[in-house]
Amino acid sequence: MESEEVLKAVFPLLEGVDLASCMSVCKQWKDLAKDDFFWKCQCAKRWPSICKRPNPPTENYYKLYKTFHKRQQRKTLLPPRISFDDLDFFIDIWAENNLLFSEVVSGSVLQSGFKSPPSGVCDLLKFHLEGSEYKMTFPIEPRFTIPSGQNQNVSVSVMVGRNDTKKVACVINKSMFDYIDRSSYRALAFDYLEISPGYPFLSGIRAWISLLFMEDVKEDLMDVFGIQMDFCDVANSKEEVLWLMDMLDWK
Repeated sequence: MESEEVLKAVFPLLEGVDLASCMSVCKQWKDLAKDDFFWKCQCAKRWPSICKRPNPPTENYYKLYKTFHKRQQRKTLLPPRISFDDLDFFIDIWAENNLLFSEVVSGSVLQSGFKSPPSGVCDLLKFHLEGSEYKMTFPIEPRFTIPSGQNQNVSVSVMVGRNDTKKVACVINKSMFDYIDRSSYRALAFDYLEISPGYPFLSGIRAWISLLFMEDVKEDLMDVFGIQMDFCDVANSKEEVLWLMDMLDWK
């Protein structure tokens, strides 16, 4: 009995993880540590106001603490309702009023990426392209060049079409490549996605598009050999990107 009294004095002083560990020591400790008074003490440390009610807003304080003491593990997404085979991306790039690039790129091509980076790519960009992160990238043929000093005059628009519904959504609406990362040889532009009114609480999600280039040592030019698109703010897998695409404001 004396040891039990000692435990009753010590248990309220423990952190929740330690109190839970005590429940696996032996049957006596488990039966004692399950006393809801000790878990009310734990809840009072995190959510004092919830302990002011005469009865907890759930079955007991142990259940309340166990449910909310840490973030729940991320659940697996359900299979997306569309596939990259259903999508076509319409990409147009201008230097001022001169059209540099205009192409329809199927979703299957965009999401498959580079088989291997072309020769002459800097090590940092090569590491970026070969990394494990999910990327949507495709090579440009034929390549085009942009004067390095005029990159702020280069803009891009991206529309995406669905083959299953024949609808179109805007991804990027003539945004400027106004940021040049010369360490990894990428010129970046972004725009905020137009999300369907059916998802009124989603906003501020950016679509990023990058021109991948190599510098011409003879001239002050960026030799663009590829385009990359991502939604790294919120979507970092094929399934997440497809769910995001499905939530666009399709017209």
